[in-house]
Amino acid sequence: MCLAGVLLLAYFSGILMVRLGLPAFLGYLAVGVVLRMAGFPRDPLLALFADLGVYLLLFTVGLGLRLERLVRREVLGTGVFQLLLLPPFLLLLYLLGLAQNPLALLVLAVALVNPSTVLLARVLQGKGELSALHGQIALGVSVFLDVASLALLILVGFQGVGPLGFLVLLFPLLRPFLVHLFAWAQGAELKLLLGVALALLGAEAARLLGAPEALGALFMGLGLARHPGAGEVADRLWALREAFLVAFFVQAGMAVGPDGFFAGLLLLLALFLKPPFLFLPLVRQGFRARTAFLVGVGLATYSEFALVAAGVLQALGHLAPSGVGAVALAVGGSFLLGAPLLQRAHRLYELWKSWLLRLERPGLHPDEEPQGALGTRWLVVGMGRMGAAAYRFLAEQGEAVLGLDSDPAKVAYHTGKGRRVLYGDAEDPSLWEGLDLVGVRGVILALPDLEARLRATRALRQKDFRGVVGAVSYAREEDTPLLEAGVDVIFHPLLEAGERLAERVWEKARAWA
Repeated sequence: MCLAGVLLLAYFSGILMVRLGLPAFLGYLAVGVVLRMAGFPRDPLLALFADLGVYLLLFTVGLGLRLERLVRREVLGTGVFQLLLLPPFLLLLYLLGLAQNPLALLVLAVALVNPSTVLLARVLQGKGELSALHGQIALGVSVFLDVASLALLILVGFQGVGPLGFLVLLFPLLRPFLVHLFAWAQGAELKLLLGVALALLGAEAARLLGAPEALGALFMGLGLARHPGAGEVADRLWALREAFLVAFFVQAGMAVGPDGFFAGLLLLLALFLKPPFLFLPLVRQGFRARTAFLVGVGLATYSEFALVAAGVLQALGHLAPSGVGAVALAVGGSFLLGAPLLQRAHRLYELWKSWLLRLERPGLHPDEEPQGALGTRWLVVGMGRMGAAAYRFLAEQGEAVLGLDSDPAKVAYHTGKGRRVLYGDAEDPSLWEGLDLVGVRGVILALPDLEARLRATRALRQKDFRGVVGAVSYAREEDTPLLEAGVDVIFHPLLEAGERLAERVWEKARAWA
């Protein structure tokens, strides 16, 4: 089969996975498995595309590295606690014989402890919870483990490298030259070309110096890290990187075979060790069981970076092809299990709430939500742009208004502006159970996620709230479930904003006529 046929198979398989609510790369892995079973030989062009995908991936990782994201106490405490998982993972990997080099074993163990930042971010963004407290903690812990995996991969990459190879570490010192190159790039296509050229330059230079090519791309990316335009370069490279990584995932799927099947299943079973090691440190630090549970479910996957690390270790001669296949099976299986659980995390918490609350520490928590009487006439839930505008309008009318948001940064921002805004997660039933809504005339739900708006409305009506409930709706299809849940007023921000603009332009034109 030609490369075009392989990519078309990957395309249709990816479509199927997305329709099932799963990441597309699982389809690419499946294509690789099928090709191996069919006896398809390894294609040099496919291998070249796979290498390019890894180079671009590590280059963009270097561009986006931000160590300041790790300084929060709960992130550091939870991240370090995850390293206690290393002994069982190291023992399992050693018994399975996936790698003989001790440092390579450590790299693979840390990479497996690492959860999937990509899956977590995509699901949380889709649910509008990316900036919620549990989302911020989960992403912070994931970034912490990303950095730990990356640091160890760098160490193992330099094993056996000659003195010239260590010159790769000096690539970030090229920053003044790289900044000048970036300043000359006027236009999206030139910035894309510059990013590809720098990633390949780092890889080629590392090869000439006798160092791992992937690490050369990484350190070249570090040369532009924190530059104001680095994010734009990474954005331009994203689609190209993902296209080349299709070949990498297909190749990884081709490594899945009978010799690595048993090892992959055992690694998948070891996944169930992760949630308790995420839940316990957070409740011991005083967080509510709900926040700790949502973080634990969110990070209960293996990272696709573990697959990249396995590929790099194989290229360095520290991992057998069957090891890559075993890791591919474990990573793919973790996504199949983790994606549905992450989507249903709130419902699962309600199911196990009575048992989980026994582990919660008594007293006030950093994520404590308001209880009792609110002393307000209007409640605005979700203090983004729309919620803040609603808050300002009501305040200008002389109304007593209170805002709620699950993003601590937004709460701090609005509080600094003199607004009365408190921390509160609208999807948490205990928030509504603990509130006394006597005197509240209306609630405005300016939340991005439909499920959050529905859960909040049902909780209000179950509490026998008889005031007005207004909610945003981003599609006509959302209207019916919102009305059935008990919403009185629906506002379509995208549709009605366009109508209002046309109306004002039309009125202005009539006045001139």
